[in-house]
Amino acid sequence: MTTVLLVHAVSLWRASLACLLSKDENLDVHATDKGGVRTAVQDCPPHVIVTDLECPHSMEVLTFMESLRGAEESGPGLVVLARADRAGDLRRAGDAGAMGYVDKLGPVDSLGDAVGKVAAGGRFIDESLAFGLLNASEVPLSPRELRVLELAAEGESVTSIASALHLASGTVRNYLAAAIRKTGGRNRLDAIRLSRDFGWL
Repeated sequence: MTTVLLVHAVSLWRASLACLLSKDENLDVHATDKGGVRTAVQDCPPHVIVTDLECPHSMEVLTFMESLRGAEESGPGLVVLARADRAGDLRRAGDAGAMGYVDKLGPVDSLGDAVGKVAAGGRFIDESLAFGLLNASEVPLSPRELRVLELAAEGESVTSIASALHLASGTVRNYLAAAIRKTGGRNRLDAIRLSRDFGWL
């Protein structure tokens, strides 16, 4: 029996995805909407974690997975729901060690197939996401720079970004300056616009 932890903030999506996965009798599906991914994993250690990269809690999942990389004990596999035009999201998922990439606009059977392959130690990539993954390797911004720029795009101040990411305000400003330089933008707003045009945000 494969234990799956589904993390999604939107109740309708969460219930629908859990129902879809539960059709497979070999999957023991648990779903959560809370930000405490670590707590959920401790309560019921999963073999595979599934999250939607456009979900508000997805960054916590990716950060958690990154913290497990290099650990002696093997952690859960990661399957992400993604879109081909969001290279930045694909880049962040790759850096977090995702082994399953499912096109959220694709066939519904793909999710179960991805979970099964990742649970068995394999890899799953929807063909429709292959080109996006190639583009993701060309994203010049680091995962942290992308995250800082993403929060800035949501209207967050330097102080609130620093608080959310547990960074010093000066460090946040440095990340923003690096993002502006790497995108070739004139300022923060221009860097956000360019990053969206390129599909990084």
